[in-house]
Amino acid sequence: MCGLAGLALRPGQTPSATVLDALTRALAHRGPDGHGHHLAGNVALSHTRLSIIDLVTGDQPLFAGAAALVANGEVYNYRELRERNQLHCATGSDCEPPLHLFRRDGLGFADTLRGMYAIALHDRGSKQLVLARDPFGIKPLYIAEIAGGLAFASEPQALIAAGLVEPVVRPEARTELLQIQFTTGAETIFQGIRRILPGETVVIANGAVTERHRRAALPEGGPEEIEAEAALTRLDAALEESVLLHQRSDVPYGMFLSGGIDSSAILALMARLNDKPVLAFTAGFDVPGAADERAQAAHLAAAAGAKHVTVAVTEAEVWRHLPEIVGAMDDPAADYAIIPTWFLARRAREEVKVVLSGEGGDEIFGGYGRYRAAMRPWWLGGKAPRSRGSFDRLDVLRAPTTGWRDGIGAAEAAAASPGRTRLQAAQALDCADWLPNDLLIKLDRCLMAHGVEGRTPLLDAGVAAAAFRLPDALKVQRSSGKWLLRQWLARHFPAAEPFKPKQGFTVPVGAWIEGVGDRLGPLVAAQPGIAEIARPDRVAALFRHAGGEKHRGFAAWHLLFYALWHRRHIEGRVSTGDVFATLAER
Repeated sequence: MCGLAGLALRPGQTPSATVLDALTRALAHRGPDGHGHHLAGNVALSHTRLSIIDLVTGDQPLFAGAAALVANGEVYNYRELRERNQLHCATGSDCEPPLHLFRRDGLGFADTLRGMYAIALHDRGSKQLVLARDPFGIKPLYIAEIAGGLAFASEPQALIAAGLVEPVVRPEARTELLQIQFTTGAETIFQGIRRILPGETVVIANGAVTERHRRAALPEGGPEEIEAEAALTRLDAALEESVLLHQRSDVPYGMFLSGGIDSSAILALMARLNDKPVLAFTAGFDVPGAADERAQAAHLAAAAGAKHVTVAVTEAEVWRHLPEIVGAMDDPAADYAIIPTWFLARRAREEVKVVLSGEGGDEIFGGYGRYRAAMRPWWLGGKAPRSRGSFDRLDVLRAPTTGWRDGIGAAEAAAASPGRTRLQAAQALDCADWLPNDLLIKLDRCLMAHGVEGRTPLLDAGVAAAAFRLPDALKVQRSSGKWLLRQWLARHFPAAEPFKPKQGFTVPVGAWIEGVGDRLGPLVAAQPGIAEIARPDRVAALFRHAGGEKHRGFAAWHLLFYALWHRRHIEGRVSTGDVFATLAER
């Protein structure tokens, strides 16, 4: 896990060393173990390194012939790529095989990569710069048109910090953020900054994009014919292979453990594949009545012989660190799970540099309740995912929130490819936007803030091939999703009690906000980013009653998040105080 950035300018333009240094400094938290530059003509590359594999010779940029590479992430099948393709590598880095494959195969170099990656390759011979991102979008990469050409970076804030882009909000994206807690598509919330899409390979020549190619994350086609027993055998092999690959590391690793299905499966596999006890980290909330997974996680850890570390997330700690947590989310995702994820990463960094996490399990295996709703026809209560926004029933915002579902609508049309069932289409929809632009941004930014690499073994080509085209009945039965994965757990890790009703994961933000609503509401309402979009009196009233109906708590949390985000990333104001001191500053 690292940071990368660079410039690709028009002929005759020379990259500024000052700008390159600013990009590097802005990404230092992603790579605290070292940095490197490559400058050749009108192209410049920058890299900050978090050392995970090949600690001695793996510094970047990497070079081969006329090509140079910088990368963020891990190519897990790097050993197999070397052997199968008889590559002669100068280092032990997992990122060197893509460099040699590019020299041999050109733009098809990424087709056989298994991993999470954002890659920048400069070929001095063809005078091209190539940017590539992994199919699930686990690792981020952004691009912007600037005076003289193009700039790119692992985080939008680096482009802004280097003075390449002015921080201006796109109103359409702001509305999406408030209504559904993330933004969709290639355009970010910042005017002029775009995402390289998941699976996209982009060719740049003479300071402009000349080609775009896309590699799909999910298999094409509808459900295949397979019996449950054969599917279980295939799934076991795919899961074991993926976790084995995701454990490749030259530094200590552990995992994030909840009481849920996905992390239970990862724990079971890690226990199977490791001689030493697995190191598992679990967060919980010291709030009466709040969902707390620590007891269930402790039971699972004991059953697997794991070493279990718990992290208590208190209200006082949240208010103290929330400006810092939101500050890490430059591409904003107002997912309240950023709170426990940030605290887990802070604790994990004391013992490991790599953690495995269960992101992607619901999307790949069909776990969400909204999928079951999407499978039903409308006359039986079926409805499209995210058909209602957080502010639809609240008279808080100054203007109607029209058009907020346009991005989701476009993604829905693309996800409903020929042959797919309604369930598959709903899964593909989430994999297109919700997964990369909420869950994976959350994981990336919260862990990178502490120099920890997050790995997601359920988001793997082999696992997707084994699970996505399963018959609907092997994913959903009655009111239970992830049916096959639950069956696998029942057989291989029965302590998980996979068919027992689980308590949903929640963070008690609504109760916390209501408890300080009289104080916090007016502070939020007075923020410039909030004042232009919301009615101050309605904001104050919303915060006083945020602990009641769930949609009120979500709305209040989204406003609080946006107030802190706008202050840091649009106004450019950095504070070291708690949430109250930060919002009170003028």
